[in-house]
This record gives sequence, C-alpha cells and structure tokens, in this order.
Amino acid sequence: MGNAVSASPVAALPASTATESKLADGKTEKPKCKACCACPETKRVRDSCIMERGEENCGELIEKHKQCMRDMGFNV
Repeated sequence: MGNAVSASPVAALPASTATESKLADGKTEKPKCKACCACPETKRVRDSCIMERGEENCGELIEKHKQCMRDMGFNV
C-alpha cells in the first residue's frame, strides 16, 4: 500500500547521458564534479538575479551559467 515506488523518466536514462559531453574528436568527457557543485560563481549570480528580478529578466546570466556547465563537461 504505502510502499509504492514510481519510476522517474530521468532514472531510466543511462547516467552517462545526462553528465557527459561530446568532444570535437568524438570522445566523451566526464565532469570532474557533481552538477550541484559546478560553477558556483555563475550559479550564485544567476540565482540571485532570478530571485530579485525574475527568470525572464536574467537570460544573459542564465546563458553564462549554462556555458560554464558545458565547459565543465555537463550536457546542458
């Protein structure tokens, strides 16, 4: 009854799909840290902007954070 477990669509994906990025030569690069710990500088500024001004007004900071995540090896 109370022990039902629902399958998450994210859980069904291979772990490498969400965290690896393809390099120009076709090899994959694994991130050196967890997504929550990557790019703290851009993440902090982005989150602050979103809280104060709203997501629709922070597009440039959001894109900078996404690029930092890509540079760290995440597939964003």
